[in-house]
Amino acid sequence: MVVLRREIGDVLRGARQRQGRTLREVSSAARVSLGYLSEVERGQKEASSELLSSICDALDLPLWLVLREVSDRVALAEGLMIPDTVPVDLADCLGRGRTRDAVDAELEPVG
Repeated sequence: MVVLRREIGDVLRGARQRQGRTLREVSSAARVSLGYLSEVERGQKEASSELLSSICDALDLPLWLVLREVSDRVALAEGLMIPDTVPVDLADCLGRGRTRDAVDAELEPVG
């Protein structure tokens, strides 16, 4: 059974680690306690929409991109094929150090 809070936590932890940031740095930027952020990353606590938004802001990631990654993971766990409808994925965004504005600009319709 897929537990959504675990998938969210895995995506957030992976994003933070790929950025080379500590829990302390992100918790401070998100204005959430270090312990609570740790529990969210480990899938032990459910993040409210406000908290999730704050963590995404601290990681300089668009919320939609994090949720897309979570959605893709759930689909894979359920044995579904995932169409590639978004030209960048979370790992690509983080691996190149691009900011949220750069990713959003890349996805804006042309013309």
